[in-house]
Amino acid sequence: MTAYALYAVLVLVVVFFVSAIRILREYQRGVVFLLGRFWKVKGPGFFIIIPLIQQMVRVDLRTIVMDVPTQDVISHDNVSVKVNAVVYFRVIEPEKAIIQVEDFYEATSQLAQTTLRSVLGQHELDEMLAERERLNTDIQSSLDQQTDAWGIKVSNVEIKHIDLDESMIRAIAKQAEAERTRRAKVIHAEGEMQAAEKLLEAARTLSKQPQALQLRYLQTLTEIAGERSSTIVFPLPMDLIEALSSKTKQV
Repeated sequence: MTAYALYAVLVLVVVFFVSAIRILREYQRGVVFLLGRFWKVKGPGFFIIIPLIQQMVRVDLRTIVMDVPTQDVISHDNVSVKVNAVVYFRVIEPEKAIIQVEDFYEATSQLAQTTLRSVLGQHELDEMLAERERLNTDIQSSLDQQTDAWGIKVSNVEIKHIDLDESMIRAIAKQAEAERTRRAKVIHAEGEMQAAEKLLEAARTLSKQPQALQLRYLQTLTEIAGERSSTIVFPLPMDLIEALSSKTKQV
């Protein structure tokens, strides 16, 4: 064998070993196929595959943050809103993510959009605005259940923004103002009722002790005298008025 041929063989051997060496990081896994069939998941670290006979597909296991584009949603009470969200998911079974779906990222993105419209369409506008945490949980549960067959775990879904039409914003403001007015009237009525109950209790207490009523008269005079007024109203006891009226009749 000539030196040229020996050199060529040596180069081929080096190229073979270089192409056979694989190094994966801690957050990566390699889905290895043997003659087109799934063989095993390898990594992380250093390993060797046989070129031409084995092929490897890298899969990242880190959490992926995916922005869901703005979706036009019609609520259960027929209000049109624009909603966007963010989805946090990660691959937990690399072989399923490669074998069961062509592009797991694109598939999860499309599924998140349809799930967002489907779940929010079952709720009224007030629920979208006031119960966002519960809606996030509902969307996450539905999306995680559907992506389980792809080896994907959806850890969290957050609704970022709900955009309303200007006319709907004005209607909500009027509704809130009416609600505040209603509460103010109810509070005022409750205050009047409590005041009437307290006055009734005070009247019952004073009726048991006539002397207490006289003291209350004197306290009222003291309060009136302390003010800058030229008119003083002097309350007379009812028994005194009755005595005077009876004497007048006798005369």
